[in-house]
Amino acid sequence: MLRCIIVDDEPLAIEVLESHVEKIEGLELVASCSNAVRAFDLLKKEKVDLLFLDIQMPKLNGIDFLKVLNPAPKVIFTTAYREYAIESYELNVVDYLLKPIAFDRFLMAANKAITGNQNEAEPQIEPLINLTQDDPYIFLKADRKMVKIYLKDILYIESLKDYVRIKTTDREIISLQKISYLEQKLPEDCFMRIHRSFIAPIKKIDAFSNHTVEVGGKELPIGRNYKDQVLEILNSDTSILN
Repeated sequence: MLRCIIVDDEPLAIEVLESHVEKIEGLELVASCSNAVRAFDLLKKEKVDLLFLDIQMPKLNGIDFLKVLNPAPKVIFTTAYREYAIESYELNVVDYLLKPIAFDRFLMAANKAITGNQNEAEPQIEPLINLTQDDPYIFLKADRKMVKIYLKDILYIESLKDYVRIKTTDREIISLQKISYLEQKLPEDCFMRIHRSFIAPIKKIDAFSNHTVEVGGKELPIGRNYKDQVLEILNSDTSILN
């Protein structure tokens, strides 16, 4: 578990980053600060492994702040300015995120920080799958709790490296889990791998071509290595589209 601090002078940016951090099992938010001076005081009192650090801030900008830290925790810059990227990487930061920061991109950066510290990374929690009921479901760990997901509600599963995003009819769940492991656990007569990054429920596919399938209004790619198998299944019985 990496203990982290958000340092940003924009309340909206802090709110977005706090929401992103809350979704990731390997991160624990210690505090959010509106300036580097406040963050400096906190670093003297708290054990902190990672800073999400804005660059353009009053009193002391993020780059100058990082230069005075000795030793410095891991740093991910979060900024609206591209021009500091080269200088930031010379400071050996983990990543450089441009605002507005989408969760997918944030997750990639956070995962770099977490996997670079393997001893403190959160363990993958095995999913709990119940296929014996009339309405089968799966429990996955997300937002620091086990969340029940009915298989009938899943629109698709997307790989985010060491995480997966499960898109359902009414919500989105992010879980520390390998997509290959879920592929093994889910019933193969109901779900199929269509791409290295996607699993789709067969009966939820509304349309398909040689290169894509459409599920819940979203177009998903068919991977080259999966194409023959996917098209064979979809062409074998058009009743799956009903």
